[in-house]
Amino acid sequence: MNIRDLRYRLEYLIFRLFACVIEVLSVRQSRAISQGVAWMVLHLLPRKMTRYRVAAENIRTALGRELPDAEVDRLIYGMWVHLVRLLIETIQLPRKLSLRNFRESVVFRDRAVAVQALCSGRPVFFLGGHFGSWELAASTFGMFGCPMGVVARKLDNPYLNKWFQASREQTGNKLYMKQGGFDGMIELAQAGGNLALLVDQDAGRRGVFVDFFGQPASTFKSIALMALEYKAILVVGYGIRLEDVPLDAPWARFEIGCEEVIDTQTIVARDEVREITQRFTTALERAIRRAPEQYFWVHRRWKTDPVTRQKSKESELRAA
Repeated sequence: MNIRDLRYRLEYLIFRLFACVIEVLSVRQSRAISQGVAWMVLHLLPRKMTRYRVAAENIRTALGRELPDAEVDRLIYGMWVHLVRLLIETIQLPRKLSLRNFRESVVFRDRAVAVQALCSGRPVFFLGGHFGSWELAASTFGMFGCPMGVVARKLDNPYLNKWFQASREQTGNKLYMKQGGFDGMIELAQAGGNLALLVDQDAGRRGVFVDFFGQPASTFKSIALMALEYKAILVVGYGIRLEDVPLDAPWARFEIGCEEVIDTQTIVARDEVREITQRFTTALERAIRRAPEQYFWVHRRWKTDPVTRQKSKESELRAA
């Protein structure tokens, strides 16, 4: 056993002890802990460490430059409360949610259109973002007999990675890693299977620029290209935590929603890839506006500048 493996085992042991405590927390305790951690992150830790400036800049870019400092702080505080609760709920999910108590914890908005897409006989790509309870939303479909391939990043710690993979797959979903899992996703799409993808990450200079909160954002082309090739239906959805829950409730309560359904076979546009990408990006923006404090604002969504990208392209053409 080398030093690295020993460290990984120690990290896993600490996590499992931590998880044992988390699993028995009540809604009241979960909320109190999350609020306490969020207050410390906002007021005690160095802002550079918590990426406060990135979050504040993103919020003002998306929701308006005139937003008061107090409102920006409120949204950032709410984001950290949400992220801590998301971690708690992800650990609790396998024990807290089942078919027996599903109606007590989850409301499904526009369920019929999602079911219609699933019954179409074509691949369905469920698209979302780092928003709300994305782990819960993916698990729900597997629980009801509609498993999907879920794309995720492999954790460095193999023991933690194995635990989270088993947790994510316990309702029947299949986990595909971003590195090395592309072939598996292609095979699933070819077979008419369903995929769950997060679509709010910066795609760098190779992405297609579409409007996101009124600003050009580089977005991966691969989703639209795959959808066109395999005649997939795109379902843009979300899962947000509802706050009007009694503190003595057995668990938190969520709303899963279908924001938009995009049939890629009905798209008529000069640039089909851009049109599809813009439509699902706009739908995700609408969903985020429902609960902006539950969005992951510390992610640099507008990292790639379209002007810089154009200059880079021109330099490459001159060099060629």
